[in-house]
Amino acid sequence: MSEFRDYYKSPEQKQATPAQPRREIFSVSRLNREVRGLLEGNFPLVWVEAEISNLARPTSGHWYFTLKDSSAQIRCAMFRGKNARLRFQPENGDQVVVRAQLSLYEARGDYQMIVEHMEEAGDGALRRAFEQLKQRLEREGLFDEADKQPLPTLPEQIGIITSPTGAAIRDILQILERRFPSIPVVIYPVAVQGEAAAAEIVNAIKTATKRKECDVLIIARGGGSLEDLIAFNDEKVARAIHQCRIPTLSAVGHEIDFTIADFVADLRAPTPSGAAELVSPDRTEWLQRFAQWQARLLSTTQQQLSQRQQRLEWLEKRLQQQHPGQQLRQQTQRLDELEQRLQRSLKQQLQQQRNELAHIATRFQQHNPRQRIRLLMATQQQLSSRLQRGVQQQLQQRQQQLQGVSRALDAVSPLATLGRGFSITRSLQNGHVLRDIKGVSIGDTIETELAQGRLQCEVTERINE
Repeated sequence: MSEFRDYYKSPEQKQATPAQPRREIFSVSRLNREVRGLLEGNFPLVWVEAEISNLARPTSGHWYFTLKDSSAQIRCAMFRGKNARLRFQPENGDQVVVRAQLSLYEARGDYQMIVEHMEEAGDGALRRAFEQLKQRLEREGLFDEADKQPLPTLPEQIGIITSPTGAAIRDILQILERRFPSIPVVIYPVAVQGEAAAAEIVNAIKTATKRKECDVLIIARGGGSLEDLIAFNDEKVARAIHQCRIPTLSAVGHEIDFTIADFVADLRAPTPSGAAELVSPDRTEWLQRFAQWQARLLSTTQQQLSQRQQRLEWLEKRLQQQHPGQQLRQQTQRLDELEQRLQRSLKQQLQQQRNELAHIATRFQQHNPRQRIRLLMATQQQLSSRLQRGVQQQLQQRQQQLQGVSRALDAVSPLATLGRGFSITRSLQNGHVLRDIKGVSIGDTIETELAQGRLQCEVTERINE
């Protein structure tokens, strides 16, 4: 390469060179090889937009053609391994965008480009911008499934962001009217095509988020070319959808159309009509379901009432048999019996004292000395005092016994026990009184009887202390 550069120096440069190098003669092959190395080594891959002409497809599978514009042209080659990946078949006159490496065909000395990629102009540029934005937003996490919000099963109000005059809104409203006409709809009118469309869509999303009047949002428009759908591939629209706290459904274009909005939204519908199907329940199915629930509720209620009635009758019988009033009546009868015995005992003692007094009086009549009388009188007073004290002691003892029996009766009375804050707990499965936690299981229903009323509870935990 140094010899090649020296060969093309100007005469002034050569005169300025103190030592003239030996003249070197290039062959054509070497010269073309050197030029090719310069082109391929100093130029990166370039993007070129131009018109195809002179397209040739030999049996080798390689393509040879010329790219031209209004004032220049360049030869191109696209080898079989590269052109097999194209999604379209180019023809003469097509406007295309290519990514290529500058080179030189040494055999003829033709300056050319080696094409690695080709796409249709217009849509191709839009497609490239679409892919670049899609990859960047995906790296940022705007497409993450973890951020997707579920759609409501039965929305209270549906919001629709679309053109108010397009076919999409008519299709959506017809489907909603057929499936579940009672769900109200709010339309946020926007342009879905043109320079102002993206900004209007962003403002509509923000308005819906601020008002909080809808619990699901449909962003929709009919089909079209990639250029027609450009507003839904806008980065601001994508970020507005991602920041929206309302579950969002994208229904842009036909089933084969994909936009950035489809990837950011919580759910993509293949068409606007499909979006209406996804957000609205089938009223026929819901009516059938309600009828089934009503029948099941009625049957279950009747069954529960029957079971509760049988349980109530059984408890009433047990209550009659084991009612505390029955035991209280028996204890009251016992108390009356003890009281009668106490009275008879007191009468007997009093009678005995009277008999003794009469005997003394008789003896006093038989022995009438004054001294004897005074002694007997003193004895009589002592005996009378002792008798009174004895009677009082006996009365106090009997009263104490009576109070003890009454307290004992109160202590064993179930009503008194309940009144002190205790309760009686029975298992509703078998009606047995529970004395430890082994008699029930988690999920069993128990009944607790208090001093005033009863409670029915469900066992959620057993604690063995």
